[in-house]
Amino acid sequence: MLLDDYNGFCASLAQSTHVVQWGGAHVWKVGGKVFAIGGHDQGGQVFVTFKCSDMAYDVLKGLPGCRPAPYLASRGMKWIQRQTSQSVDDAALKDYLRESHRLVVLKLTRQVRSDLGLR
Repeated sequence: MLLDDYNGFCASLAQSTHVVQWGGAHVWKVGGKVFAIGGHDQGGQVFVTFKCSDMAYDVLKGLPGCRPAPYLASRGMKWIQRQTSQSVDDAALKDYLRESHRLVVLKLTRQVRSDLGLR
């Protein structure tokens, strides 16, 4: 997945907003809360960090090309960083990004969800 593909996909999710912060990371939010962080290394390889369920975290953290997200996972949060498509292809990554978006929406207050037109 190219960085433009990542940004285009995240932009397609309801009420998502984009900001470049933290040293050039492409951060996607819904209701002001982060659901995905993307960037690339010196070679242009895209990495994507996303929130996931406890079960998905337990499965993904041991797969080649995935790891617990730096900083976030060390603080007890269930976030994974996909570094390569070795175990999680682009189609699966899109599914995980959709789920991350959904999980973050669920944590928003009822009022914020209502204001954004989200259920």
